[in-house]
Amino acid sequence: MTAKIALTNVHKSFGPKDVLRGVNLEVETGQSLVVIGGSGSGKSVMLKSILGLLTPDSGSIKIDSRETVGLARRGRADIDHQIGMLFQNGALFDSLPVWKNVAFRAIQNDGMNEADARDLAVDALKRVELGAELLDLSPAALSGGMHKRVGLARAIASKPEIIFFDEPTTGLDPIMTDVINHLIRNCVQELGATTVTITHDMTSVRAIADKTALLYKGEIIWQGTTDELEGSDDPFLNQFINGLAHGPIEVEGQKLDSAPSPAEAV
Repeated sequence: MTAKIALTNVHKSFGPKDVLRGVNLEVETGQSLVVIGGSGSGKSVMLKSILGLLTPDSGSIKIDSRETVGLARRGRADIDHQIGMLFQNGALFDSLPVWKNVAFRAIQNDGMNEADARDLAVDALKRVELGAELLDLSPAALSGGMHKRVGLARAIASKPEIIFFDEPTTGLDPIMTDVINHLIRNCVQELGATTVTITHDMTSVRAIADKTALLYKGEIIWQGTTDELEGSDDPFLNQFINGLAHGPIEVEGQKLDSAPSPAEAV
């Protein structure tokens, strides 16, 4: 099967700092991939590179077998049109009511009239279990959980083929985290979308991932299914998923326990 998204030997540096150091990763059509890793591991830079917001120094990023590295914004318009995004903080427009936030792309990019856009928003909100009574509210009037669900509604409103989730449960309590995880899973399955989620929340991993990849110091050092995740004896993976201070992963710039490098541990 041809990968929907394929990264091959992707490198990205900022001055002397190497952030991505040869990322190799594939996401099959309809698959839910979750990329885990600590702060500074390169998750956000990888995501921005796939989205075309950053240009890798070298390597290949293909979507539907089409090379995107170096592609101008206008040249990738058809690719961008099939992508939805849930931002970490929701990123709703404070000056717009909920319904215009949800239908923003349909109005701005597709020229949809307001009556149809409002209907689109109603349908998208229903998918995330929110009612039409929110349509005319300001984002400032929403709770944290509602804010995140409206962001999810916007991400799925146009029924995209690819959806990216950036730390979808950050700042939420455990109950709302569970709600968001199940909404994401249900919406993705209903749409049949290919998804990439970046997170450090193992609750989200276990709830939504078909495949998980561990990014450490700019390299994918482990990847596998959820079952393989639970059964793995990889020391880097085990330290991360169990939240252990001691192990091969450096904590605050210092190794707390001697251990082999990622390559030696394989």
